[in-house]
Amino acid sequence: MARADVPVLITGENGTGKEKMADVVQANSPRRDRPFVKVNVGALPESLIEAELFGAEAGAFTGADKKRLGRFEAADGGTLLLDEIGTLSATGQMKLLRVLQTGEMERLGSSTTRRVDVRVLAATNADLREEIEAGRFREDLYFRLNVIELQIPALRQRLDDVMPLAEAFLVEAGVSGEAPKPLARSAEQALHQYDWPGNVRELRNAIQRAALVATGDEIEAGDFGLGTRAAAAPTVALPAEETDQRRTIEDVLLEHGGVVARAAESLGLSRQALYRRMQKLGIVLERKPRS
Repeated sequence: MARADVPVLITGENGTGKEKMADVVQANSPRRDRPFVKVNVGALPESLIEAELFGAEAGAFTGADKKRLGRFEAADGGTLLLDEIGTLSATGQMKLLRVLQTGEMERLGSSTTRRVDVRVLAATNADLREEIEAGRFREDLYFRLNVIELQIPALRQRLDDVMPLAEAFLVEAGVSGEAPKPLARSAEQALHQYDWPGNVRELRNAIQRAALVATGDEIEAGDFGLGTRAAAAPTVALPAEETDQRRTIEDVLLEHGGVVARAAESLGLSRQALYRRMQKLGIVLERKPRS
């Protein structure tokens, strides 16, 4: 699929390595020596998405005191990764569809049509079919993006990857010139028995933590801190889909130290929207008194 030079939709849970897979596709594509531009659509304010993607002329909006080159123009001749594509606004979806269909675009505030030659890779943790049914995502855009779908399994579905990844992350986390501490048998067992709701990202964080806090000659199971989670309300049976959503949100909250604003930005949501989802899924943050 890398050599095919067609759009690729990369799907999978948060932390599975979608961006890394996009790097692999680009590195093996005919465009490997051309620009590779990445943009997290979910992190862009809706009011700026159009200007960020397609550019803007000076004076096109308040604060636009000079011409802005959009990500499509920056990636001309190369590849553009649109991460969190499921959060793109309706207007952004319409304009993106036009570029994919015709290769043409216009900067915000300009009537001049420009042609661009860009291969689009899109990534999302959302089920775009469900988003289509809910009226939040265009079906015609979905089929344009999904010429080839690359679905990355959750880490709990490929546990044979845990140890090779852990060993690579140990080397990455080690002090330059020093061999990393080995994993004790109890540590290896803990890594295999854990279900990794945060996937590869959570594994990397756990290994980095263990490399910093381990005081013995080996890394022990307790050094990973895998028991630390956002506290939840009393257990309620949830549908499988909501269980996955809950795990994803808990993982992102853990990654950002319980700071809801940062977690919301990472998930491509407003704080209010994240609070609503947390309330629906029974997620309650444990508050500790400040020292």
